[in-house]
Amino acid sequence: MFSRISRLGVRILNEARVGQYPVTNRGYCRDHVCRLFNTVRNLPFSTTTNEKAHTEGSEPKDKISVTFVDKDGEETQIKVPIGMSMLEAAHENDIELEGACEGSLACSTCHIIITDVAYYNKLEDPTDEENDMLDLAFGLSETSRLGCQIIAKPELDGIRLALPVATRNFAVDGYVPKPH
Repeated sequence: MFSRISRLGVRILNEARVGQYPVTNRGYCRDHVCRLFNTVRNLPFSTTTNEKAHTEGSEPKDKISVTFVDKDGEETQIKVPIGMSMLEAAHENDIELEGACEGSLACSTCHIIITDVAYYNKLEDPTDEENDMLDLAFGLSETSRLGCQIIAKPELDGIRLALPVATRNFAVDGYVPKPH
């Protein structure tokens, strides 16, 4: 929605700046420009909270419970805000999930394994770009995903994510000196 509004604003400003529209007592205006302004004015924006979500005794669920299982089997349970990626959540909680490309889908170092196929099935299908990176991951499994692509949502509450025993960071691995 925001990018649509941004493109609309840029178009209006560019057309007005070029001087395509005569100045009236209301400023630059032509029928289609006025319609564009009306479109923006009529978009549903709200700064009020959802009353139903804040009724007495019920708080909206804004975090989910996620358990990370490291390569030694040690479990770390954390609370992850809705909308945050598992890579970001791991970094904020000092969980050793590398994420060398910082979530730009250019590596497989945030490879994780969803331990329960029921949770795996709740995720959107991986994109072609994610599948390409997963093909490079160490210890790939049927329920492997990239942590940067798993976004916390209420239906994932209770998910368990296993970290593989190793990762492949091709940017670094190509430069590691070989022992003699």
